Amino acid sequence: MNRNLTMMTDLYELTMMYGYLREGMEQRRAVFDMFFRGQKGQEGYALMAGVEQLADYIQNLHFSPEDIGYLRSLKLFDEHFLARLERFTFTGNISAVPEGTVVFPNVPLVKVEAPLFEAQLVETALLNLIGHPMLIATKAHRIARAAEGDKVMEFGLRRAQGPDAGTWGARAAVIGGCASTSNVLTGMLFDIPVSGTHAHSWVMSFADELTAFRAYAHAFPDNCLLLVDTYDTLHSGVPHAIQVFKELRAKGHEPVGIRLDSGDLAYLSIQARRMLDEAGFPNAIICASNDLDEYLIRELKMQGAKISLWGVGTRLITAADMVSLGSVYKMGAMADEKGALQPKMKVSDNPAKITLPGDKEVWRLYDEQGMAAADYITLAGEEVDTGKPLTIFDPNATWKKMTLDKYTAKKLQEPLFVNGQFVGRKRTLKEITAYRAQDEKTFWEQYFRLQNPQKYKVDLSDSLWQLRKEMLEGAGK
Repeated sequence: MNRNLTMMTDLYELTMMYGYLREGMEQRRAVFDMFFRGQKGQEGYALMAGVEQLADYIQNLHFSPEDIGYLRSLKLFDEHFLARLERFTFTGNISAVPEGTVVFPNVPLVKVEAPLFEAQLVETALLNLIGHPMLIATKAHRIARAAEGDKVMEFGLRRAQGPDAGTWGARAAVIGGCASTSNVLTGMLFDIPVSGTHAHSWVMSFADELTAFRAYAHAFPDNCLLLVDTYDTLHSGVPHAIQVFKELRAKGHEPVGIRLDSGDLAYLSIQARRMLDEAGFPNAIICASNDLDEYLIRELKMQGAKISLWGVGTRLITAADMVSLGSVYKMGAMADEKGALQPKMKVSDNPAKITLPGDKEVWRLYDEQGMAAADYITLAGEEVDTGKPLTIFDPNATWKKMTLDKYTAKKLQEPLFVNGQFVGRKRTLKEITAYRAQDEKTFWEQYFRLQNPQKYKVDLSDSLWQLRKEMLEGAGK
């Protein structure tokens, strides 16, 4: 979208860059990994998203004269540093897991290899541009799966936490499985179907409900879906809708259906379905909205609700029960004074915060049925020889092992930038959603459970595990 978001960063990125420049370290090569930790509510899977935003950010990365002027006004930085920012361009390499891929905690999703000066700057924006879309895409995927094949419409713009969250969040929701959005801007920007009918205010603007329904049918005779709960759903709304539907049919048009936005959706939809069928409209759909999420949709399904189209807003666009992805950006390696890349690792009293050292690659291993068996993290340059059996093990419980005899392997990350030049594949949203639909078929259902999902295997190569072990033992010495 050609937006310059260079100044969308935390101040400490700039203070570190200033310090690196003063210490003569700015050109040292560094490798950083972005991943998510799998905090409460995210122990299972997530969907990769936000790569397009990241690519756009990197391609437009530069400090404008106004940016430099503002930074000068802070009186934190000298002119040498500001002059360096004036000619800043990104010259490094970035690889990323493709959008729509099913991913898991602690797996490197984006790798940045660049001069330390450049790699440090992109941290904050990268976490924002990848983390938020992933959160929404994952929530949408959970909702779409709960709908069991019914179409889900994203309705969250008015409740989104700002314009970008509403617009890019709707795009992420489509990656996750939504069929359409109410957000017209998102529809225009990304060629997404848009959906929507009318509000209660439409009905209230007319003398009575029947007149309102007739007026809407007159305006949209071939796209007539009526909101029937403004006054009394079963005694007024549905009967009036049926009356208008009969009038439409007499003129050669077929109605789309009705929408329920309040009340006991299971009971109301069952009764409305009976009334529509008895009136001769078995193909009229029943759409439902009203603070839906994957848990409520699952419950309504279990109660026999006759709903085939779901409008989900607030709880989707805000990822109501997940808050944030818990994504982090950690250094894995940095060049020494001679230019040789040296592994780096954060050590913590909290085992969950101990990072993986080194320049790494991620492989997805598939069993002979073509189903995902594990993600396998290796040091860069290690090859996976699928012609030989491979024994993988839990890095934190090494006695838990599994040997794969017949399997295939693919690298998860794809090049996005090489030497600062964009080399990634431009995918349309339709291509991304088709890829996501195919990718999820390679996973067993237990990994997608809403509660207590099966833990997917994320294992380390012998070389990486040994390096991690040695660095932990030597920490603090």
